[in-house]
Amino acid sequence: MRKDIVLCGVGGQGTVLASRLISSAAMARGEQVMSAETIGMAQRGGSVFSHLRIGNGIASPMIASGEADLILGFEPGEAVRVLPYLKKDGRMIVSSLPVMPVTAALGGSEYSAEDMLRYLREQVEHLMILPAGDALREVGSPKVLNLILLGAALSDGALGLEEQEMKEAIIRQVPEKFHELNFRALACGMRLGRELRA
Repeated sequence: MRKDIVLCGVGGQGTVLASRLISSAAMARGEQVMSAETIGMAQRGGSVFSHLRIGNGIASPMIASGEADLILGFEPGEAVRVLPYLKKDGRMIVSSLPVMPVTAALGGSEYSAEDMLRYLREQVEHLMILPAGDALREVGSPKVLNLILLGAALSDGALGLEEQEMKEAIIRQVPEKFHELNFRALACGMRLGRELRA
């Protein structure tokens, strides 16, 4: 298995936990994993992104431009920001739910998630846009966007991991009282992923 994955979002969306869950699942099956995270102003809604590399012979955690197999975009504008990392035939799974970046809010700039999504549709051949607002309402919590995205990536085969491996990672990394909620979110994301590919 060899995967180069970029995860991006804003503070509070669970980007770092998603990266840790993928890492935990991959390491449990004996894969070498290297990661690097940029958290910045995460506590204030700033950009958060992770580089995650899985496979043997990795010398650096950083992914070069044009080399990512997969981008998980927790927010449309952040997905556009990291798009240069995606390889030509790479896959992107992105949430449709906008979170206005701090820079836009402070500067009074306009921010249109639909413009961002339209741009991604034009640029990315293998793109899945998740109706995140509907999914979060279905699961019953605004805190599990990360698991919904991971579920979609699992259903797509984009992570190279199995559902049970991710569930076991959740058990290891997440407090027990949140296990059932996270399992529901994972299942919701997997179902959405299958429906969007149908």
